[in-house]
Amino acid sequence: MDTSELLQRFGIAVALGLLIGIERGWKERARAAGARVAGIRTYTLIALLGAMWAALSPDVGAGPLVVGALVVGGGLTWFHWRSQEAQGKVSVTGVVVGLIAYALGAYTLLGDRLAAIAIGVAVVVLLVSREYLHGLLRKITWPEMRSAVILLAMTFLALPVLPDKTVDPWGALNPHDVWLMTVLMAAISYAGYIVVRLETGSSALIHGAMAGSLVSSTMVTLVNARLAAKARTNNTAAATAVALGWAVSLARMTVVVAVVNLALLPKLAAPMAAAVAVLALAAYLLHRAGGAGAAAKVEFGNPFDLPPLLGAGALLAAIMMAVKLLNDAFGQSGVLPLAAISGFTDVDPITISVARMTALDAKVAVQAILLAAGANMITKIGISFVIGGMRFGLPLAGAGAGAILAAGGVALAL
Repeated sequence: MDTSELLQRFGIAVALGLLIGIERGWKERARAAGARVAGIRTYTLIALLGAMWAALSPDVGAGPLVVGALVVGGGLTWFHWRSQEAQGKVSVTGVVVGLIAYALGAYTLLGDRLAAIAIGVAVVVLLVSREYLHGLLRKITWPEMRSAVILLAMTFLALPVLPDKTVDPWGALNPHDVWLMTVLMAAISYAGYIVVRLETGSSALIHGAMAGSLVSSTMVTLVNARLAAKARTNNTAAATAVALGWAVSLARMTVVVAVVNLALLPKLAAPMAAAVAVLALAAYLLHRAGGAGAAAKVEFGNPFDLPPLLGAGALLAAIMMAVKLLNDAFGQSGVLPLAAISGFTDVDPITISVARMTALDAKVAVQAILLAAGANMITKIGISFVIGGMRFGLPLAGAGAGAILAAGGVALAL
């Protein structure tokens, strides 16, 4: 390795140690100078020490690198033990983080730099999420935890043994892919479900609607429409939340498409971005016109419960089969009516089915996805009017229609 690359790797090691040290120092910023076991400088120097021994290991062997890890771990353990004994606290996080900083410094010199950076950022994100994760543990219920564990077990045990090839006469259904896509839908929904469960306070209306739209923007629309119907004096806040939820739903569709078939993203991103921008602008204008409102409690079923999960998988398989048969019978344009019809109820199955069908022309696939999104938007506009009334539904109808026109116009232009 030449000097330039060596200095770059040392710089990355120092930066990662500094990043970890800043997070650790910020957590203990209220303590007096000298009362902290390790802070910005210590974690930075630990990462640098690991990098130095790693750089020397080709000449002196791996022994000093291992001894260094033992010394760092032992020293941090002793100092943390003394500090926690005085404070009456018990925590091993500081010791583990110090060893990770040392290992990251070494890996930056010996391994892949991008991987080291990604791991370092992931460590800091995990550290700064302490309060959020503790709050999650306090609020999550045993059935929710059990469902997640069962799904993970089934996924990692089932995926390796499921046939990774089509098993039907029409070449439409791949059990491995169907299960993997079902898990993808459930995982995204579960993230929104957990956020909704944790959301409290004055921001619950907005944040709950946005997180809830990761699960079901239709349900978010329904619940907020009911809230608006009850609070007739101020339904603008609920409309603001719904408009933002619709924007999140479109962004969610785009992410799913990118995960399933990244090649479609260049053609889909611009129309979806135009629609999201229109909805975000509408939400901003509604927020300016209205004020704060009562939080709407959105109740979702656990996306990781096995009955709805298996039902979602069956629906996905059915849509995949329909897409393949229509494509064979009527050509690629035969998929478009199915996309429009199925989009009135649920966009995920048709979105995934179309995105994963590589034989489908990219232009037709994007048209089908946009048709499904537009049909689903019409359903939600109808719910807004029927449940929430004219004052609630009218601005949302304008926002939804604007989003549909923006997406369609950009798609036609491109």
